[in-house]
Amino acid sequence: MPACLPARRFAAAGLLALTMTVAAPLSSLPLGLQPAHAAEKGVFFPESFTLSNGMQVVVIPNHRVPVVTHMVWYKVGAADEERGQSGIAHFLEHLMFKGTDAIQPGEFSRIIAKNGGRDNAFTSYDYTAYYQNVARDRLEMVMRMESDRMANLKLTDAVVYPERDVIIEERRQRIENEPADRIGEQINATLFVHHPYGTPVIGWPQEMSALTREMAERFYKTWYTPNNAILVVSGDVTAAELKPLAERYYGAIPARPVPERKRVTEPPLTSSRQVVLRDAEVRQPSVRRIWVAPSYRLDQNSQAYALQVLAEIMSGGTTSRLYRSLVVDQKLATSAWLGYGPTAWDMATLSVGASPAAGVPMDKLESALWAEVDTLLKSGVTEEEVATARKRMLASAAYARDSLTGPAQTLGAALATGQSIDDVESWPVRIDAVTADQVNAAARAVLSQTNHVTGLLLPPTGKDS
Repeated sequence: MPACLPARRFAAAGLLALTMTVAAPLSSLPLGLQPAHAAEKGVFFPESFTLSNGMQVVVIPNHRVPVVTHMVWYKVGAADEERGQSGIAHFLEHLMFKGTDAIQPGEFSRIIAKNGGRDNAFTSYDYTAYYQNVARDRLEMVMRMESDRMANLKLTDAVVYPERDVIIEERRQRIENEPADRIGEQINATLFVHHPYGTPVIGWPQEMSALTREMAERFYKTWYTPNNAILVVSGDVTAAELKPLAERYYGAIPARPVPERKRVTEPPLTSSRQVVLRDAEVRQPSVRRIWVAPSYRLDQNSQAYALQVLAEIMSGGTTSRLYRSLVVDQKLATSAWLGYGPTAWDMATLSVGASPAAGVPMDKLESALWAEVDTLLKSGVTEEEVATARKRMLASAAYARDSLTGPAQTLGAALATGQSIDDVESWPVRIDAVTADQVNAAARAVLSQTNHVTGLLLPPTGKDS
């Protein structure tokens, strides 16, 4: 069953967040991967070429096991939908599993499973991706099937409209029945009042129920073409081995003109806003505040790397500022975080949040959390904090190479949102060059904005402590 990404994701590790969760201890790094060496250019060391029809191909060799991850990324997502058709990108993601003349509806995933593999797909604001994890000797089979549905998807009313019911039910289960997801949706819609990032990836319910086969076919024929796609293969294969297969299956598909990505811009807002959701299903209250921040692509003042270091200082594990202060020392929270994800075609976001410990009133937690933000703005971070954060991040970058799927996800997301392979491979060098002054300047530029949105997730009135 395909799966969407219904909300914006935040991660302290920035570009490499898809491959790393916890920084490795420096002492455990293998020789040759100590931070002094990790700061040299290079993370995944991919190979790349472009087919004659314009399709970019990236290969990330990893010969430890005879397995590959095969991913096709389309440079189109929910933010590219026509106004009034929210959810069509995610709907089409589901419909891509409904077959061609060569493969019957539902057979794609069954064939993958019969061959010992796993497959899935996901939709975000800026891209849609399809992936399979299979044994190396099944790679050609996967490429034949994936290229077939790139060019020959067959949609009928009999398969389209029952699947529309499926995505409507998915929204009920994943959004409407989950208070944390509901408030997240409302926070996004309040932060982005005009830009499509304020519309949920899965769609608004009244528009989802009006989606048609004709809309899906038009979206497919507009955006699903090889010159708007990126093939990323990670695992036991080289570019020399993959190129003939890529040319045979994907290279045979003709290119088509693709519309320019035209996104509206946000109006100039200066007022802060608050969203409060009280629900009997809330078991863990929380507070969060979210600001618009620069993405990699729109980072005119070179703040993206500094903000990633800031996130590591404030939220990078149990020794981070927020956890140490609010959870360990003051014992006011069970969790506290500062999250930032710069991988987006347009604006990114930075968020700060916490959940109260048992018996702690929400207003007391809020006061302590905003006091930490004020301290950061007034006093900044130190060079020692920055140096320690850089070391942890570079250590994690070294271990990111061990993953099979993670590098394909990282490179695919980066390329689909306007970055280059060189940008990805330069990440360690750019992180290692970040200074305390740069972190403090970036923090003040973002956190001093007054057009933020604060969200409060609470149980029913009188039970918020």
